[in-house]
Amino acid sequence: QVQLVESGGGSVQAGGSLRLACVASGYTVSRNCMGWFRQAPGKERVGVGLIAGDGSTSVADPVKGRFTISRDNVQNTLYLQMNSLTPEDTGMYYCAAHLWRYVCPSAPVTSAEFTYWGQGTQVDVSS
Repeated sequence: QVQLVESGGGSVQAGGSLRLACVASGYTVSRNCMGWFRQAPGKERVGVGLIAGDGSTSVADPVKGRFTISRDNVQNTLYLQMNSLTPEDTGMYYCAAHLWRYVCPSAPVTSAEFTYWGQGTQVDVSS
């Protein structure tokens, strides 16, 4: 049984940083494409960053230069380092894993492409 458990969310002021973690069980983080998504209130879930099975990464344009996605294969954990946070980054952040794709799908990535999901961790950024 695959379980993804996120942590690290919280409330920060604009300009601050947070590091999200996603611990996987029943799934090896280097097996296939994994990613981080976020969902603001009243809006759809959108992709933030992806990491392929070979470790190559990509992040969405709105967070480019501020967010970094990485993983620790020994700890079987996915990370999202978020710097220079703005109120627009507020939302629920989810970790997701693809069922079969080793190489991540090309942008725009939709949440429907990912099979496994965590419960999410809330990030609130105040101005």
